[in-house]
Amino acid sequence: MTSSVTASSPQVLRTLNARGILEHAWGTQAFTATDAMASVGLTRSTVIGVCDELVEKGWLDELGDGREFLAARKGRPARRYALRDRAAFVVGIDAGYDRMVARVADLRGTVVGSADVTIPARSPQSVERAADGAERKRLVHEVFERALRSAGIDSSSLLAITLGVPAPVDEVGRSPEGKNGFWGVMNPDLGRAFAGLAPLVTVENDANLAALAERAAPGGQGREVSSYISMLVGEGIGSGLMIDGRLVRGRRGGAGEMRFLDYVDGVGSADGLALQARRWASEAIASGRAAEDTPLGWLKPETLTERDVAQAAEAGDPVARAILDRLAERLARICIVLSDLLDVDRVIIGGAVSSSLPTVIDVAARLIAESGDPTAPELFASALGGAAVSAGAVEHALSLVRERALDLQPSAREIGEPAV
Repeated sequence: MTSSVTASSPQVLRTLNARGILEHAWGTQAFTATDAMASVGLTRSTVIGVCDELVEKGWLDELGDGREFLAARKGRPARRYALRDRAAFVVGIDAGYDRMVARVADLRGTVVGSADVTIPARSPQSVERAADGAERKRLVHEVFERALRSAGIDSSSLLAITLGVPAPVDEVGRSPEGKNGFWGVMNPDLGRAFAGLAPLVTVENDANLAALAERAAPGGQGREVSSYISMLVGEGIGSGLMIDGRLVRGRRGGAGEMRFLDYVDGVGSADGLALQARRWASEAIASGRAAEDTPLGWLKPETLTERDVAQAAEAGDPVARAILDRLAERLARICIVLSDLLDVDRVIIGGAVSSSLPTVIDVAARLIAESGDPTAPELFASALGGAAVSAGAVEHALSLVRERALDLQPSAREIGEPAV
């Protein structure tokens, strides 16, 4: 047993050294052996040997001799290295309820290609989307292929693909059927549909990916705190839970599902604020509470949107204002209940309402601050807009590549170089 461990130790050590150097390369631009020595605590000869191996494997480039940087130094110019940013790529896909977005990014997360597609409703008067499971598979593949073409690459250059779906996802990428089969339609076994298109293919809940983006992306509202909830609010409500710096998924991937709101007084369901705004406005118009000569009364129930309700409130319509106040009270109650359960620093509202109902978020934030609840969280609108899930998907894919880099093989050429 002892001889086996001893025999394998040099290989284990080389692997650990290579991981350390590669992590250093990911965290900096051009670097010398001296730079890496200070970062990873290895000797110069070890660093140079590991860097040479990583150059041979395609992860690093050896740059020029760096005379322009080292002119003041005497002796032989230092060898310089850098991560080969475009030796391989990842794809992050937001396979959303009514819109799909795909982003292609290089190894530093720089987006080099993208595409999107809107899923039409069955009719202008309906919120029910036309795409069933088979159609959603087709649309995801379509937006994926278009994004690759916009980046000028094909799938042979990919190391990882992460797909975000509006459904809980288990450890093998599958979703339960859920109520009325909705989750199964949102995730029609997309992991299997994309298997083989990259070494690493993962399906994840969209709110979980939004939570990752809030921590990693510039402008993310989760960068300053360790525990927060990233809540996607539109037709429904879903949440990604970042607790003590770790994403909490649960045994079946359903930790952030909001079905428990069915049992919360003053909330009653996990219906999203966009859906509720349309529903309450339509009821007010149909009942005559919104008079025909008012901004809300002028709207047609079959075509109005939550943004229309917000604009009617801005125009001074009292019924529309009352609807927004009611939505704000509902949102504040949801946030306080979640914070009482999880003791988070912050709740971040993303999804459709972050741009269409900003007043609701502002009023809810004030109500929470005035609640006197000792665990009341801060409430912020996400600054990432509609890009949160796809940005989180790219971040997730890159984290997998960084974690498993030494088991992967990047391309032999960079984007823009001619094939040999």
